[in-house]
Amino acid sequence: MVIVALDFPDKEKTIEFLKKFDEPLWVKVGMELFYGCGPEIIKEIKKLGHHIFLDLKLHDIPNTVKSAMKNLAKLDVDMVNVHAKGGIKMMSECLTAFDGMEKKPLVIAVTELTSTSQEMLTNELLCSTTMEEMVIKHAKNAKEAGLNGVVCSPLEVKAIKKACGNDFITVTPGIRLESNSKDDQVRITTPKDARILGTNFIVVGRPITKADDPVKAYKQIRKDFLGE
Repeated sequence: MVIVALDFPDKEKTIEFLKKFDEPLWVKVGMELFYGCGPEIIKEIKKLGHHIFLDLKLHDIPNTVKSAMKNLAKLDVDMVNVHAKGGIKMMSECLTAFDGMEKKPLVIAVTELTSTSQEMLTNELLCSTTMEEMVIKHAKNAKEAGLNGVVCSPLEVKAIKKACGNDFITVTPGIRLESNSKDDQVRITTPKDARILGTNFIVVGRPITKADDPVKAYKQIRKDFLGE
């Protein structure tokens, strides 16, 4: 499944973009849009029939994350995330926000951002492990906490599936066409390569939202990813 990252500064540009499409999409609402427009933007997008991945990467003490997630649970999103660096207790307690709900969203954890390089991990964050070892450990912790999956680079999908099982969901940003600029991403692949690597969802922003014809770009990326 292709998730379109709605990295727009306001509601007007977001709705204008979505009205170009005549089919329901999976879309990602991140910090820029959510903090700029608040929960109302979720309701507006839902009215248009789209599925929403709310990407806020909650990361705090367990009780704070649990309380925050209780508020997000009221928004009826389809996927939501926390940061795996918060640890197993934080991740497991966030799930209690959905107790008693008939329709529960997929809850996933961010491992390492696709803008993080091995050099940054070693020299800035003082981690002596390799990127793959760190990502796999985060994924194992997320699975132990009871989460549905993780956000990771496509490059780590096979290792995560091996460690956590094929039913453990992987959501992968860092997707670029061969003709695209890398922008601020480091660990990236093409949609076709992401499919070969076995990921479940790819998150694509600028290659679609900044395209001259966003609908055409979306359909081409979806075709490449699904192998249609």
